[in-house]
Amino acid sequence: MTDWIGYQWLAERHGVAPVQAFRTVSAIAGSRSTVSENGYVREHYPASARPSDTVSGHLAFALKREGVHLEFLARLFAVVEVSVLEAWIAAEPTGQYARRACFFYEYLTGRRLAFAGVASGNYVAALDEESCVTARQVVNDPRWRVRDNLPGTRDYCPMVLRTARVRDAEDYDCAKQLAALEVEFGADLLLRSVVWLTVKESRASFAIEHEEQHVDRVRRFASAMEQRCGQGDDPLSIDALGELQSQILGPRATRYGVRRSPVFVGEIDGFIEVVHYIAPHWEDAPALLSGLRSFAERTAGASALVRAAVLSFGFVYIHPMSDGNGRISRFLINDTLRRDGAVAAPFILPVSATIISSVVRRRGYDQVLELFSRPLMRKYAEAWRFGAEEVADDGVLSNLRFDAYDDALPAWRYPDLTDHVEYLAEVVQSTLEQEMRKEARHLRSLRTARERVKQFVEGPDADIDRIIRSVRDSGGLVSNKLKKEFPALLQESLAAEVAAAIGAAFDGG
Repeated sequence: MTDWIGYQWLAERHGVAPVQAFRTVSAIAGSRSTVSENGYVREHYPASARPSDTVSGHLAFALKREGVHLEFLARLFAVVEVSVLEAWIAAEPTGQYARRACFFYEYLTGRRLAFAGVASGNYVAALDEESCVTARQVVNDPRWRVRDNLPGTRDYCPMVLRTARVRDAEDYDCAKQLAALEVEFGADLLLRSVVWLTVKESRASFAIEHEEQHVDRVRRFASAMEQRCGQGDDPLSIDALGELQSQILGPRATRYGVRRSPVFVGEIDGFIEVVHYIAPHWEDAPALLSGLRSFAERTAGASALVRAAVLSFGFVYIHPMSDGNGRISRFLINDTLRRDGAVAAPFILPVSATIISSVVRRRGYDQVLELFSRPLMRKYAEAWRFGAEEVADDGVLSNLRFDAYDDALPAWRYPDLTDHVEYLAEVVQSTLEQEMRKEARHLRSLRTARERVKQFVEGPDADIDRIIRSVRDSGGLVSNKLKKEFPALLQESLAAEVAAAIGAAFDGG
């Protein structure tokens, strides 16, 4: 049997199991060692490192060695006798781990301990700024002499560990990459690509939801991206979200506004309904959304990529709107990058296009969403079912029954979005350094091909582009169908010269 210490000891002793696994677990072993795998760490300590077998002993060890796991702390504080914490702080009124533990208790529970407050001593940070993404707007709590640098609020506080890949994301310079594209392809061509990039992002965003065939919807979303990215003071306010939702959905949607009904993500597998994710209770969604807005305020000035990932994935997990949540979440990526000055107007990064650029990338998007949804559904596998349909407060007919909304709330409130930041950073980097370069190269080749074809054939750009597409689709040949459409190409020598000009343009000749 493993001789656990720290969080895992507390979990087993008090029967508390979080949805999200501990990033670090510790145990007593024969010698000191560390095993790391996929962002999770197992630490082995000699017997001399064993803390006292008390809540205070193991909690102090966890805060010192294993970091802050807000979901677990919220669950632990719901079952631990409050007298344990009051006795600890009375015995160690200036101890930094006692102070931090009590600060987290009051922060997470909203209840006040029987303690007069710390009279003196240095302030200590709630989160270690070297290991966690923290708020830029720090508030000193004089009661505990703790610097509240948590990036959110009690209602919603996402956690992001500053792994090597997250640090790379913090340092990544989107504007520098766009400038490099401008040097390579020219400002004129890059600006000409703006409309194309916006439409491509819109179409790809719908493709993620298998709805790219709806042309009008794609146009509406592209228009919203063009008009609303980076605009307004508070994109996550109910009014702003409602306006964005209305513009995206158009005038014929069946539902608008925030939801007042259960929502889940699932599918029909044969005749069996499979549930992949259940969103928070509709009565909790506004507070969660308000906490996400607070994250945006408290982290203003931090890495745009980190903020974009948290706001996008945080929004989609909260799922506050009656419809359009996925598209709004992907809108928030470009909105945040524009708002934070990482990507200048009028550019839109086609991140959704990168996501669907291959089967592997598309699966990667699903997998990063499952990092939270799978453990959630695994923990509450017996808590949901389908029953008789009932009319919800917003008029939606629903047959979903979920009995664990309250128990699951700490997981929804305090998600670990480290992997989500790493994922989006990789997608944005690939978008800027590969996808946009590839498409800019294509646009440059198309412009060159037009110029060369017009040396042999007169016509408007639409006709010339039709010839270019046909020749490329036909493997460099002028098809009989194209010759019938444009009789000048019946002259074999002319057709050969046109085909050669097109081939040279796209081959870089």
